[in-house]
Amino acid sequence: MKRKAEAFWTGTGKDGKGHLTTQSKVLSETQYSFSSRFENGIGTNPEELVAAAHAGCFTMKLAFNLQAKNYTADSLNTTCQITLEEGSITNSHLVLDAKVKGISKEEFEELVKDAEANCPISKLLDTNITVDFTLNS
Repeated sequence: MKRKAEAFWTGTGKDGKGHLTTQSKVLSETQYSFSSRFENGIGTNPEELVAAAHAGCFTMKLAFNLQAKNYTADSLNTTCQITLEEGSITNSHLVLDAKVKGISKEEFEELVKDAEANCPISKLLDTNITVDFTLNS
């Protein structure tokens, strides 16, 4: 399987502007700029997209882990915060709020750790990855 996205940019790094388009067209010429990346401007940025990718990938991997143990999540809600410092992503912090009936905290924690280490985006990232979770039965 291969997926692709396209980035278009014009101008300098600080004063230029660009847009991103994904193969699925979920992003279609979505604006990004210096302002949306390093300030609070309107548009997306690479770190926000990495955060979305990591949250989504981790959550889906955890759902598969649960399924393999015959559990079904009522809900898995994950947020991801990417830290960019001095030109490098230094941390990806996942916060999970989960509702899964019948599973012990210890077994759930084991499945969370596996998802943290083995989702494809975690494997891709060369950074510190941390997870906090809340389990509701």
